[in-house]
Amino acid sequence: MAKTKTVWYCTNCGNEYPQFLGKCPACGEWNTMKEMTVAPKKSSVRGAAQSVEADRKPLKLKEIDFSKENRLGLGMEEVDRLLGGGIVRGSLVLIGGEPGVGKSTLSLQIPLSHPKLNTLYVTGEESAEQVKMRSSRLGGADESNIQIFCETLIDNVIAEAAASRPDLVIVDSVQTMYTASIESTSGSVSQVKEVAAMLLRFAKETGIPVILIGHITKDGYIAGPKILEHIVDVVLQFEGEARGSYRILRSIKNRFGSTAEIAVFEMTGGGLREVKNPSELLIPMHEANLSGTAICASLDGTRPLLFEVQALVSSAVYGTAQRSATGFDTRRLNMLLAVLEKRAGFRLAQKDVFLNMAGGLKVAEPAADLAVVAAVLSSNFDFPLPNDVCFAGEVGLSGEIRPVSGAARRLSEAARLGFKKIYVSSYEKLPDPQAGISIIPLSDIPDLVKKLFK
Repeated sequence: MAKTKTVWYCTNCGNEYPQFLGKCPACGEWNTMKEMTVAPKKSSVRGAAQSVEADRKPLKLKEIDFSKENRLGLGMEEVDRLLGGGIVRGSLVLIGGEPGVGKSTLSLQIPLSHPKLNTLYVTGEESAEQVKMRSSRLGGADESNIQIFCETLIDNVIAEAAASRPDLVIVDSVQTMYTASIESTSGSVSQVKEVAAMLLRFAKETGIPVILIGHITKDGYIAGPKILEHIVDVVLQFEGEARGSYRILRSIKNRFGSTAEIAVFEMTGGGLREVKNPSELLIPMHEANLSGTAICASLDGTRPLLFEVQALVSSAVYGTAQRSATGFDTRRLNMLLAVLEKRAGFRLAQKDVFLNMAGGLKVAEPAADLAVVAAVLSSNFDFPLPNDVCFAGEVGLSGEIRPVSGAARRLSEAARLGFKKIYVSSYEKLPDPQAGISIIPLSDIPDLVKKLFK
């Protein structure tokens, strides 16, 4: 019989070593080693899947048939679109997010919105009564398709799933699960790795998709070893403040679809509501003739998104001017202000500049540069911009307006929402004009000032 052994693992990166080391050779952190006793794996962990593995043989690539439909609709249109048309059978999906953002709500709403989807809902954090209370709050009418299994031993979870053969397995959460083959607490690096590996093996051998709920660290990264994200097929990040009403489900990794997609939800008293047209929620909701606001025609993945950029420029009260940005990179804001001062002659060094992306969005694409510059200049001149104009362009260090990708999608979305003008780069390969909207080409910052503030 194999004996147990003792290993030392780094709590920062998860690497294991046969003896104690003051400094981890992999990540370079000091005093992160913890002792762990590893027991030999039992043959029963693999369960009934051993007979399936015995019949496996290598297949030639041309002999593999993928013509049949291997995706399963989850009943939520936005989630299905984010996954690439539904969840792939036999896939392992990881959903991470901050506490209170709505991970458990989303995972329970999926089977509630699809009454024909037989689901095994495994909860290691809540009791069956708590899940029932949340289901009632979400308006669950037909709950006969959902089985609640309160269990934290992953061996029992896999055995139950193999016996009941559901259409979908949801595990909430991976940090609460453990396996008897490893003598360490649930949530440790070794437990998370082994639990994820066992669930992946179960999903691939049975063809039953599995959705994992994961915690995140204080830095916003998914808790546990990085190998957890490598093991799973899809990683979805749930973003949004718990006090706010809007949530963004973002694809970080997707082996079966594009990672350039987002899904927007609104948290209501009855659960998460799918927002199929986020632009209508992010455009101005205030009175007209207010300076310091500009509309950016953004593109998040393949979805066009129009939102409001708000800027406030005022004289510095203290000796050093302040620079503050919410939802936008502060370093890029400083770069744009330096371009305005160097290339266009605007003296902003002694003025406070505050920037805000409306709706709690976090914007990283360069196409927002032109809207940021327009909002800053509007506040500096105290000159309100028309409500029917929008902007899409990148600003270079020499002050030139550079083209951005997806101009056709941005243009069609702006025209659909009733905008009359869109300011873009003069170097842009302009698409066919849309009915009711004019394209204003710009070459540099002085050209923007001349055409916008004339």
